[in-house]
Amino acid sequence: MPFPNIDPVIFQIGPFALHWYGLAYIVGLYAGWKGIAVMARTPRLWGDTPHPPAPAIDALLLWVTLGVILGGRLGYVVFYNAPYYAAHPAEIFAVWQGGMSFHGGALGVLLALGIFARHHAISFLSLGDLCAVVLPIGLFLGRVANFINSELWGRVSDVPWAIIFPNGGALPRHPSQLYEAGLEGAVLFIVLTWMVWRMKALARPGLVGGIFLLGYGMARGLIEFVREPDAHIGLVIGGLTMGQLLSLPMLVIGAALVVFALRRQA
Repeated sequence: MPFPNIDPVIFQIGPFALHWYGLAYIVGLYAGWKGIAVMARTPRLWGDTPHPPAPAIDALLLWVTLGVILGGRLGYVVFYNAPYYAAHPAEIFAVWQGGMSFHGGALGVLLALGIFARHHAISFLSLGDLCAVVLPIGLFLGRVANFINSELWGRVSDVPWAIIFPNGGALPRHPSQLYEAGLEGAVLFIVLTWMVWRMKALARPGLVGGIFLLGYGMARGLIEFVREPDAHIGLVIGGLTMGQLLSLPMLVIGAALVVFALRRQA
């Protein structure tokens, strides 16, 4: 299949240009913040579990934004291209050049949530559960933007829906960005939303966050088998990609959180 030639730049006025990737971050963060506010203001979702107060949620967006951007960038620097940035330290914060890591962003958000929860005397697990529900929104939009940018494409394939990417050579490849948008984004969002609104999962602190970690870790691990490894890294330990290696701790922590949450409510 030919690649749909969509301009990565939505519009440009002088030196200012709005890219689809940048818009994905803006919309994902704002929509997630609003979704968290709705859940925090719905007492029936929480049972006897204390829920974060509205004034605290109003201040959450800035903290999460900083965690995503700083953590995502530093994660990319450390996990994916450390030798280059060690030789070019001035480019570490040149985020406009591209290069973000989901796993780094997740660590950045967790650190930001830990500081925020301590400052506002809020349960860290409950705050993490709220963020886990809406995080797939940003994942979905970000992966669609990756597709538009013709980046992070998959391995060469002969499946009928394989796409010839403009910068991926002459052979068709898996549109792995869309696989990730579907599994890590749409499917995970539906599952977590159903758990919160139908099963009142927020009443069990840590359960939603654990399911997110398990779901993302499994989805990312599977899709990495058809996603082209980073050229400057290739396969790492045991033939795994860096994405798979970084997802393994998510699976372990996710399983532990689910067990902890279920036993705590037994």
